[in-house]
Formats: sequence, C-alpha cells, structure tokens
Amino acid sequence: MAVAVRNPKDSMKSTWRTWDRSEWSFGHWLLHVLNVHHVELNQDVPVHQKTEKVPYAPEMQFHSWVLTHAAIPLALHQLYINYIGQPSTLLVFVFYSLALELIAVHEVQVLRRVGHKIGFFDGDKHARDGVPDVGVGKTVQSLLSVIAFRPMFTVFLAYRADEAPSSIRWGWLIVETGMYALVLDFWYYTFHRSAHETDHLWKFHRTHHLTKHPNPLLTAYADTVQEFIDIIGTPVLTYGTMKLMGFPMGFYEWWVCQQYVVFTEILGHSGLRMIATAVNPWTWLLRQCDMELVIEDHDLHHRKGWKNSHNYGKQTRVWDRLFNTDIPRIEGHVGNIDYVNTVEIPLL
Repeated sequence: MAVAVRNPKDSMKSTWRTWDRSEWSFGHWLLHVLNVHHVELNQDVPVHQKTEKVPYAPEMQFHSWVLTHAAIPLALHQLYINYIGQPSTLLVFVFYSLALELIAVHEVQVLRRVGHKIGFFDGDKHARDGVPDVGVGKTVQSLLSVIAFRPMFTVFLAYRADEAPSSIRWGWLIVETGMYALVLDFWYYTFHRSAHETDHLWKFHRTHHLTKHPNPLLTAYADTVQEFIDIIGTPVLTYGTMKLMGFPMGFYEWWVCQQYVVFTEILGHSGLRMIATAVNPWTWLLRQCDMELVIEDHDLHHRKGWKNSHNYGKQTRVWDRLFNTDIPRIEGHVGNIDYVNTVEIPLL
C-alpha cells in the first residue's frame, strides 16, 4: 500500500525563534523587531481542563479599546488640517497604513500578555501553533499585504480631500458599524463556505487550515487567491453593498468600521480562553438571538474542521445559525462561564 508523503511546505513546525540569529532572514527579523509573537518563550502559559469555567470578558472594554485606538489617527489628522492644511492623498494613505500596522501590533502584544495570564482554548491538548519555519516569508507577505492594500482601497474609494475627520456623521456611525459587520460577514460566509465545499476553491483555502490552533500572526496566513478575497474582495463588496443600501460610508466612518473588523479578526485567531464577543454595536441584539460570535467559535472551525467544517462566520454567527452550519461550544458553553472572575484587556 502506498504511503502518502506529506508536502514539506505543509509543515507547521515552528522552531526558528530558537535558531542562531545569523540564520534569520528579513522576515524573521521583522517579526522579531515588531515583537508580534503570540507567546514569550521564557514565560509559562496556564493550562486548564475543559471542565474548568471560562472567564467572561465584559464587552464594553472592547468598544473602548477599538474606539480609542481608532480615534487617535483621526485626531492627529484633524490637527494636521487645522494647523498645516489638507494633506495629499498619498500622505493620507501612508499615514493610515502606518496607523493600521501600529494598532494591530499593539493589539497582538496586549493579547499576548493576556494569554500568559489566562491560557488558551484546548490548552490541555495542544499549545498554540507558532509561525512555521517554512512559512515565515508567507506570513510576512500576508501581513504586509493587509497593511498596504486594505487602506489603499479605502482611500481610493472613499477619501475626499474636502472632508475632514470632523465631518464624521455620528448619527450614522453606530448603524453603519453594526451593519458593516453583518454585510461583510455575509460575503465572507459565502466565499468561506464555498472554499470548503468546492474542490476548485479549497485548494486556495487549505493553507489557512494547516493550523489547528492559530495565533494572531496566522490570521492572514493563506494562498494568494484567498488573500485577495479577504483583503480586497469582501471589503470592497461590502462597501459597495452598503452604498447601494443608502449608507453614506465616508472614509472616516469606514476607518472606524474596519477597526472593529481588524480587532475581531486578530482576537478571533488568538485562541484566548475567555468568553469574548466579536464586538460591534449590535452585539447585544445578536446575543438575544443566540447569534453572537465568540473566540471559541472560530477556534473550533480550525480545530474541528478541514474540508468539511462549520462555523464559517468571522464577525457574527448570523449566517451560520440561519443556514445551520454552527456547532456547539466545548469549553465556553452557557453552563461553564465564570462571570465573577472577569478578564480585562489593557488599553496600553
């Protein structure tokens, strides 16, 4: 009987952080300098049995985190306009690209500190996967693509030089951020489920599923076709859908919407052992319908799924619940939540 030979490029072995640094490439150094590792090698990570209660993370702190960090670039942009003048479109693109990178890097560092305090889902069976030795270059390329192309299309489609951050339509913002997550998740669910259920698309998605216990750096770990869909395809389709529905979707509102989305994407791949929702202003309503997404939902998508899977949504469980593709939580089910010993996510 022939024995299947594993493709070396599919390896998830991650030992490069212990190598002699003379063997490191640009990619290794970039990840090291940015300090975006999911754990510290010299610090212990708590391990919990699945029957131990899972601590609850109050939702309002996530809104505070997202809005505070989204507001800082907007305030700096407004000050620039007030005292210097209207910046060029190129400068706006560079500025918001750097802002996106710095906020994302900071979130990864904060979540790492939390991970060393509370541990991770399925920690009694398997540690979180690191960036694989064979995939450092791919990881860096994916991260740089997110930083470059997502703001680029936001600027190209929505930025207007005659509008300042002070022009934000506050009355629309709370509606737009909630609807944006729902619409984005519809398009993501459609492509994501199709990628699992059709051979033609699965070949582009399977790389992302090599990790069964992802960490934030593996959020965008995928083949080029999926990168294009995730970074450009679904956001542009969502923007177009929102405009067709009559929402203003100005540049600054879209910036806030995307900050909610990026925060959730990183949090959702962290595997942190806590009950934390994919936050948006409509989470309270989704919870009433048992349609809110928590960290464990997407963690189970990686852990329990391969070509056949469940939990396809990444911002909500709306479409999974409607199309019956959700699965029960293992550790974070209703009877196993600790509402007394809560988890705090530091702003700094």
